[in-house]
Amino acid sequence: MNEDAEEDRGEAPWSEREAARVIEAALFASAEPVEAAALAELVGGRVDVDAVLAGLVEDYRGRGVELVEVAGKWLFRTAADLAPRLSRHVEEPRRLGRAALEVLAIVAYHQPVTRAEIEQIRGVSMSKGTLDQLLEAGWVRMRGRRRTPGRPITWGITDAFLVHFGLESVRDLPGLDELKAAGLLEGQIPAGFRVPLPIDGDALTADEDPLEPGDLVDLALAAAEDEGD
Repeated sequence: MNEDAEEDRGEAPWSEREAARVIEAALFASAEPVEAAALAELVGGRVDVDAVLAGLVEDYRGRGVELVEVAGKWLFRTAADLAPRLSRHVEEPRRLGRAALEVLAIVAYHQPVTRAEIEQIRGVSMSKGTLDQLLEAGWVRMRGRRRTPGRPITWGITDAFLVHFGLESVRDLPGLDELKAAGLLEGQIPAGFRVPLPIDGDALTADEDPLEPGDLVDLALAAAEDEGD
C-alpha cells in the first residue's frame, strides 16, 4: 500500500499507534523474522516504521519477551535472562560434537569456504556427514562454486545461525580480544595469529559462480552414498 493508493481510495493514513498494533501483530503471527521493508509495505509509506519499531523495542524492554533485530530482520523472542529458567521445560536441540562446532566456526569466520579449505584450516580431514549435520540444523548453506579446477562447492552460514546465536550480522562474531576474554583462546598464541573479519551478506564474491540446478541433487546423492559406506 502506498500514499497514492490510500488517497485514491479515500483512506486515512495509519496513525503511529495503529501502525504499531499492526506491526506488533504481524511480528507475533510470523514464524520467521520479518524485514522492516515488508512491515513498511504492510502499513503504507506515510508511517515511520523505524520509529515504530524503536517504540516497540522500548515497550517490551524488561518484559518476558523482547523485540530484537537479527540479521537485518525483526522478531520477538524470550528475554535472554529468562532462558536458563525455561531451559528445563523446553526440548533440548541435538547437541553438535566438537568437530561439527569447529567446522561451523570455520564456515562462519571464513565464508565463502570450500570443504578442502575447511580441512586445511583444521589440519585434519573432515568426517563424513559433518556438513550434512550442519545443513540439517539449518546453520550452513551452499553458496556457490569456486572458480578453480573442479569447481568445489562454497559454504556459508544462514540467517538461522544468526538468529540462534543472537547476532545481527556475521560481523558481530567475537573478535580476538573477546575470544581471549571468554577463555576460548588459552595458552601461548602463535605470533601473527589473527581472527579473520567475516564477510557479511549473501552476494557471491568475485571467485564464486552461482549454484546450478543439479547441485542440490548431487549433494543429496553424495550424502546417501556416504551413509551407505
